[in-house]
Amino acid sequence: MDSKIFVFRSRELSFFLLLFHVAHGDMSYSFPEEMKRGSVIGNIAKDLGMETGALSSRRARIDADGTDKRYCDINMNNGELIVADRIDREGLCGEKASCILKHELMLENPLELHRISLHIQDINDNAPQFNEERINIEIRESADRGARFVIEEAHDADVGQNSVQQYNLKKNENFILSVNGNTRELVLEKELDREKQQEMNLILTALDGGSPQRSGTLVIHVTVLDANDNTYVPTCICSYVCLI
Repeated sequence: MDSKIFVFRSRELSFFLLLFHVAHGDMSYSFPEEMKRGSVIGNIAKDLGMETGALSSRRARIDADGTDKRYCDINMNNGELIVADRIDREGLCGEKASCILKHELMLENPLELHRISLHIQDINDNAPQFNEERINIEIRESADRGARFVIEEAHDADVGQNSVQQYNLKKNENFILSVNGNTRELVLEKELDREKQQEMNLILTALDGGSPQRSGTLVIHVTVLDANDNTYVPTCICSYVCLI
């Protein structure tokens, strides 16, 4: 009876030691997207408290989690963790607030598994863009002062402060810009007069909050429609006959 208990405990201890070696701990690194291949992210050997030569003798390798593509690798000569492939944050994570790539470091003799989390920081590598470079709007000259016309928003693939932060409308005689939350409107400040100006181009600019700041431009072509507001005046050719 005692020998059976001893054997069971021995196996339990061996299983515990195996788990200790396999699940050794996680490592996390944060760095900007679009770093060049070969750029240094960190030093695996130092972070694990290992001699550089131990990585080679223990056949260290990095595997991607759930994908065949590896975005980092190990320089066996110095233990550095380096960028192995182009990392485009927008392409990998879209508009998510955080972008984390999961990799695993495998070591043999004894077996160890370390999870590596790569936190990819956004850089301001995209400019705001409108769906079109130019839009056309038709407005009757009889439109009242204060009339509003909704304008499309600009989109920016970057996130946070690097996304669209403000809009500016180039100064003109008739319109001002009103921005309320996600709504952008042209507001008619001075009534239109087709007889003076039949059409005009307004320039709307979207700006992000990055450094250096990037921008995108939309041309708003306004056509002023006739409201038939001119009173017809008969033309007299003599004191008795008028052409009406």
